[in-house]
Parts: sequence; structure tokens; C-alpha cells
Amino acid sequence: MNNVPKLEGMSNVNGIDIAYELHGNPLHPTLLFIQGLSTPLTGWPCVMIERFVAANFHVLLLDNRDVGRSKQLNHLSIPNMAWVITKFKLGLSIKPPYKIEDMMQDVIALMDALNLPEVHVIGASMGGMIAQLMAIHHPLRVKTLTSIMSTTGYKTLPSVGADISEILIKTPASMSYEDQMRYHIKKWKAIGSPDYPPCDTYLNEYVDSLLQRGITEKGTMRHVLALMATDNREQALSKLDIPSLVIHGDGDRLINVAGGQATANVIPNAKLKIYPGMGHDFPVELIPNIVDEIVDHVNTNLGD
Repeated sequence: MNNVPKLEGMSNVNGIDIAYELHGNPLHPTLLFIQGLSTPLTGWPCVMIERFVAANFHVLLLDNRDVGRSKQLNHLSIPNMAWVITKFKLGLSIKPPYKIEDMMQDVIALMDALNLPEVHVIGASMGGMIAQLMAIHHPLRVKTLTSIMSTTGYKTLPSVGADISEILIKTPASMSYEDQMRYHIKKWKAIGSPDYPPCDTYLNEYVDSLLQRGITEKGTMRHVLALMATDNREQALSKLDIPSLVIHGDGDRLINVAGGQATANVIPNAKLKIYPGMGHDFPVELIPNIVDEIVDHVNTNLGD
């Protein structure tokens, strides 16, 4: 993004250092992007951000707590995961080190620190859940909502495929850069878009950007625990009065397209856009269409 004005910063909110980037003209409407599980802000493809800035938007990206350059909360203990998984399967309550609601409050506090009274929120995967919670608990701060490859927290929606789960529960063979690259490349190939497989060069550069920004095993586990403890948001989402767009791929094997359909079905007047052959990533070929879809959604509701 060499041609896009960029400001990097760090803000202490809720006692946690949250890293962020601002792109484009601050006089333009602000789009806030929130990434998912153990994915830093570099998870948003550069070309995507460049297109939003070119469409006259101010863009705010952030690293959620425990990922990227934001604070690692290693003082918080991680419970025995085998016992946690057993409790989860039995439908028993789980006490995570923190909840997704806490991550949502980090975002609201960052907006306060940056003097942003309201934004257009775009969240992907777990970031979509955080975005939904912002709309539920702080509706006056959310001008429009875009929930991408996410879900409502309803437990009976289709689960992750066994082969995907097997890859996700494993960890890199070591902390070496090479082993981490191999692990994450394998993961993204597994959850990526079946009709739009990325070339090796692009995938290598993408994963490298994630690792260089920062991903840790313990931070990832705390994100997983927060996800496992999430509540069903359907009733709260059904009361929203915020222009909402839901985007999903019908080839998503991490969060089944039923999750996106359920989200759009429960939010009043939500628009649903399903991309054939898209998985749990942003294929280069579809980025122009996805950007146009979001830009049209936001521009349509700028004056509301």
C-alpha cells in the first residue's frame, strides 16, 4: 500500500495495548475492519484495502488482543483443553480467560481513543461475531454492519468438517519460521476457496505477512476458548435496526454457509450475498466484487 497514506499506532484501551493502522483521508467516512481467530490485521489483503481507499473511504484496521502487535495476555492461564473440549461436547459452560464481548469492548474503546463516534463495521469470521456484538451493544456507534463468513453462535448449525478439525487442532512442529509456514500454508489451503486456489507465491507471501505481524500458540488458544464460550446472538440480532450485509461463500468448510444464511435470516432487512466456490478466505479473483458489494452497501446508507 505504498501509494496510500498510512498511520500506524498503538493505543492502551481497557488496560491492553491495541495496535492499529489508519489508511486514507480521515475526512472520508471510516470503515473499521476486524479480523478473525488468530489473524492479525494483515489478514485483510492489501489490494482490498487499496480499493476501499480509492473509493474515498478512511480505513481503520486493528490487531485484536493476543494477536499481531497488540498485547499478548500471557498472564492469563489456559485451562486443560481436553477437559474443556469434553465440557463443550457435553453442553456444559466454559470459563475462558476472556470473552468475545471483551474483545468487542476493546474495539469500542479504540474508537473512543481515536475520536470516532461512529463507523461502518466490517468483520470476518470471529471478527464478524465481534462486529455483530458491537451492533447489538453499541448500535449508535455502528453506521452499517457487514458480517463476512461468520455466524450467529447458534450451536446446531453445521460443524467444522472432521478433516479440517484435524488440521486445526494440531500445532506447528516447532517454533521455527519454516515449520510455522508449513503449518499455516496447509491450514489456509484446507479452509480456502475450492474454486479459487491461490498460487503458491501469493499464499506464501500472505502467510508470511501474518507471521511477520505476529501469531502465537497461546494467543490462538485464548481466542479458541473465547469462541467456544460464545452465546447464541440470534435473539439480540433480531432486534437490530442497522443496515446489514452478510457475505459468505458456499464452499466455506470452516464456517458453513448455513451460518451466513442464519445471520441474514435473523437480522431485519439484511442483504445476503453468497459467492459460489468461495471458502474461508478472500480469493484474489473475487476481491473486486466483494469490495463493490460493501461499497454499494455503505454508500446506500451514508445519509441514513
